Amino acid sequence: MSDVTFGSYISAERKKKSISQKELAARVLREEDDKPISPQYLNDIERDRRQPTSDHLIHQFAAVLDVPVDYLFYLAGTLPKEAKEARLDPSEAVKAMSAFRRG
Repeated sequence: MSDVTFGSYISAERKKKSISQKELAARVLREEDDKPISPQYLNDIERDRRQPTSDHLIHQFAAVLDVPVDYLFYLAGTLPKEAKEARLDPSEAVKAMSAFRRG
């Protein structure tokens, strides 16, 4: 797959596991009220009209679809909260970015 996006990856993994959008939406729970996301919100994510709004949702997608959470953070173009809050000195940050770029 070329040009993989967060939405296209979620869609492909959902279809690979034969899960409907309605089913997946019902299993991905919001952090603030423990209620499922709406099928329309999931549709917007899969069509790249929206991005997940929290680390919690990224973790939920990873758990429900059984996919690597780190890859989902990468596709979402963000870092987990704990990584953002880590106090790296500049040399550690450079090493981490170099390792990331090497793949």
